[in-house]
Amino acid sequence: MEHPTIMVTGGAGFIGSNFVHHILYEMTGARVIVFDKLTYAGNLENLADIIKDKRVTFIQGDICNRQIVTEVMSACDWVVNFAAETHVDRSIAEPEAFIATDIMGAFTLLEVAREYKIKRFMQISTDEVYGNAEAPGGMSRPSLESDALKPLSPYAASKAGADRLAFSYWATFGLPVIITRCSNNYGPYQYPEKQLPLYICNALSNRELPVYGDGKSTRDWIHVEDHCAALSLLLRAPLEQVAGEVFNISGNEERSILENALAVLKITGQPDSLLSFVTDRPGHVLRHAVNAEKLEKRLGWQPHRRFSEGILQTVTWYREHPEWIQHILARHDSFLEHALIAGAHEIHRQ
Repeated sequence: MEHPTIMVTGGAGFIGSNFVHHILYEMTGARVIVFDKLTYAGNLENLADIIKDKRVTFIQGDICNRQIVTEVMSACDWVVNFAAETHVDRSIAEPEAFIATDIMGAFTLLEVAREYKIKRFMQISTDEVYGNAEAPGGMSRPSLESDALKPLSPYAASKAGADRLAFSYWATFGLPVIITRCSNNYGPYQYPEKQLPLYICNALSNRELPVYGDGKSTRDWIHVEDHCAALSLLLRAPLEQVAGEVFNISGNEERSILENALAVLKITGQPDSLLSFVTDRPGHVLRHAVNAEKLEKRLGWQPHRRFSEGILQTVTWYREHPEWIQHILARHDSFLEHALIAGAHEIHRQ
């Protein structure tokens, strides 16, 4: 389809807004309906440069509200679901919101998509659903799409539930579902409760950088633009190659918490004395990493941005957008404020 109308839920969030920018650039004839509840992580400033584009329509709404979802989706061809509660530590403190949005919200979208025979439905899942990256025998290695799901937090469990629910709508109803499981993203517009923007904001403000435990837990990192390129490729691929399939998306850049903290300190010119080792998170995953060979072999995709380049560009973006950060802080999100102040750091997602 050359000129689809695409409903992008959670399109004012970090990855969603980057995806909207990307898809408008790649598919000049597409129309995008950004659907976002504008919770603490949703931010219309992320779309400021394109919100007046005639191809873009913004609608504020909750994916759990079937009436408004129906009104919006009835005019759409494709759906890409980014909408979710995504912060591990918030899920430990208040899991109910994650069940409501991540599972029941996905259910509402899938039901309406089935009713209106949506031509493509992409469910954005996460590598968190695998738990620790390991082979069935327990040996550590990047997770494969065929590995068992062993989520270790309420957030991961809620995403696993939505992931499998989406697949069931392919298996049972023939809804053309595509499921993606990506490693940790970083880049512009990321809410500063997450690890890298938290480190960057703290370093730029001469505050301590909290490091969980011994700092050895590792994650695979991918720049958000590479993630969006993979999603766009999957969304536009021949349906017979992608429908009913799960695809891992990886940056092939495994790094420890401590390595990331040190990298940010080096780029910002801050001393290592700003490192602050804090109590480890309950149920902390030791290693998140995914094998993306399936996507590479099926569609020829590979990440293009190395972490060393991407983190430098990301630090530069935050340094050059102090007003974006100040507007976030002006909301007085107590959870974020607790994460940013010295001595109360145990609440940032890896």
